[in-house]
Amino acid sequence: MAMIDIKVPSPGESITEVQLASWLVNDGEYVEKDAEIAEIDSDKATLTINASAAGVIHQKTEAGETVDVGSVIAQINTEETGPKTKAAKQEAAPEKKTEEVKPDTKAAPEKEAATPDEVVSTSGKAQKEVKLHVSPLARRMMDEKALKEQDIIDYISRLRIGKAEVEEVSNALKSAASRPQLPKSLDKGGRKEDRKKMSALRIKLAKRLVSVRNETAMLTTFNEVNMSRIMEIRKKYNDKFKEKHGISLGFMSFFTKAITIALEQFPQVNAQIDGEELIFYNYADIGIAVSAPKGLVVPVVRNAESLSLAQIEHEIRNLAIKARDNKITLEEMTGGTFTITNGGVFGSMMSTPIINPPQSAILGMHNIVERPIAVKGQVVIAPMMYVALSYDHRVIDGKESVSFLVKVKELLEAPETMFYAGIDPLTSLLEM
Repeated sequence: MAMIDIKVPSPGESITEVQLASWLVNDGEYVEKDAEIAEIDSDKATLTINASAAGVIHQKTEAGETVDVGSVIAQINTEETGPKTKAAKQEAAPEKKTEEVKPDTKAAPEKEAATPDEVVSTSGKAQKEVKLHVSPLARRMMDEKALKEQDIIDYISRLRIGKAEVEEVSNALKSAASRPQLPKSLDKGGRKEDRKKMSALRIKLAKRLVSVRNETAMLTTFNEVNMSRIMEIRKKYNDKFKEKHGISLGFMSFFTKAITIALEQFPQVNAQIDGEELIFYNYADIGIAVSAPKGLVVPVVRNAESLSLAQIEHEIRNLAIKARDNKITLEEMTGGTFTITNGGVFGSMMSTPIINPPQSAILGMHNIVERPIAVKGQVVIAPMMYVALSYDHRVIDGKESVSFLVKVKELLEAPETMFYAGIDPLTSLLEM
């Protein structure tokens, strides 16, 4: 008997244990090589474990348990046969032959044998819509082979149902019926409580947030930005921008660019504490806080100071998609020097963002609301946004934090100056 161990891979350095989030296959099922069989949660990312060989899987660990990196969570018997997963059945379907069932001597032969009229058909008004549960691996193979779900359904409908298939369905239904059922929800006046184990990522996030409050001298300074000019630029040039660069012109690229310019003028905001020393960076790796299914993650835009608005938009979109699909890597979430978080997308009016250690500052964006403001002695209605800069007072003085935020405000209210290192274009032209 050839048994192959399935071990927990290392999600990255310094991580010694993970949480087995879920099994993607059932115990005792036949799995194909490279099929996705389980998901694990670390304190930084979610990873998928694939089968290293084809065979029957025997699970050693329950979903939700915390396991050490390198420990065995399952074994695959490459010589054993068993009920196949749906993905494995679909992959093997084109090679499946019509099963020959021998008549039962105790039953009438005409009842066991099937006629062409007895083949199940997906056509007809009385036929219910068939929905397939397709595994990620099978979905990728279907895309590569240009197959649609209806092609699979049509093929399955032509297969002859034999004794083995009937027994398999019967056993599956009995197994499902024997499982303990959850109690029905109580009436609206009830006092129901549900408990759910926290994911490794959520536990780590909670610890980090508490440590930041306890280990840093965190303060927050506020300002407001008149977004009129940026909104005018987006309205006027967004279509041309999208046509040329293949992506919409958003607010985040303007903020990222303004921050990188302000960081050059106030390098202390871009510094970090290392023991009794301060590390100053001559580059700006900007973290963008993204809400992912497993919790908040902060992928990093590398060398944002050297990127154009279009390049920043592309990079942010790619990282956000990876984060939402749980495909973000550890390398893409480490090494940031400054972070931006946008609570405005959820309707936040004002907040005090928490620093992302070991960084020294974070900028919070908020909802854009039309408010009356005074402009040159006149009251006008303008789209305004509150911005908040939380900073570590051990590294950044109050004067630097306020001056940094004022510079960001000035650049956002006059975006043209971003490409003249913060200098007014006319002043630059006159060499003043």
